[in-house]
Amino acid sequence: MDYVKPGEVLGSMIEAGKTKAELGIMQLIVRGSLGGAILACATTLAFTAAAQTKIPMAGAILFPVGFVMIILLGLELVTGSFALIPLAVLEKKTTVRRMLGNYFWVILGHLIGCAVYAALYGLTITKMGTDLSNPMVQTLITASEGKTKAYQSLGAEGLGLAFIKAMLCNWMVTLGAVMAMTSKSTSGKILAMWLPILTFFGQGFEHTVVNFFVIPAGMMLGANVTMADWWIWNGIPVLLGNFAGGLLFTGLLFYLSQKSSRPGASAAAELPGRGEAGLPGTPALEKSL
Repeated sequence: MDYVKPGEVLGSMIEAGKTKAELGIMQLIVRGSLGGAILACATTLAFTAAAQTKIPMAGAILFPVGFVMIILLGLELVTGSFALIPLAVLEKKTTVRRMLGNYFWVILGHLIGCAVYAALYGLTITKMGTDLSNPMVQTLITASEGKTKAYQSLGAEGLGLAFIKAMLCNWMVTLGAVMAMTSKSTSGKILAMWLPILTFFGQGFEHTVVNFFVIPAGMMLGANVTMADWWIWNGIPVLLGNFAGGLLFTGLLFYLSQKSSRPGASAAAELPGRGEAGLPGTPALEKSL
């Protein structure tokens, strides 16, 4: 059967976190750059679908294609790692230093990938900077200002709101990473991860990597947003909220739910001859995200 039981999934999560923490700096930057660019591309696809159909949910239905590509190609998405690497630290399979190193280099990669795609996409929709009439120009400007100035206008409550929306977002994003491990077939993985990603995007929650594209792209096109606006009112609170949501709602709570019922789950994952993650038939792509 394709289905992988939750107790086995927990072992896969821990091993995936360990593997991620051991990747080299160049691997993290390159995989992070590709992951960021692909997610940025999926974001413009979603915005285009919403604009063409006048139905925002149409964009949410399509957006998970980017997440699927990242998972199946074994690339890096720091928000998914927020739920995985801490478990490896908890099980003493890696260190806090390696975890933070992973996050730093992957985030740098995301910024590079998103910036490159933002520049290329901006040149595309403005016809090499000669025409600003494309509706996507205003869409990105509005989104960029909405993700910064709107929170700024609320003051401290705006920071809290951004943090909460980021927590809720990464609860779903990390569930997508974990649910991809619940099936041994490619089609099963795609369907399982599609559901939570659609859920977060359709409700307008805040995702760090999506914002690494949307906000700079809007700034390039003329949005009234500064670097300080970006990082104070979105970048930092959303990054922290994504970490808190992934760690708490998916990482720790799922860990506790399975460890309490299966105290030997972690030990079983270390037995030889049980696949790359220590589980029967666990494919290598579970190391992605």
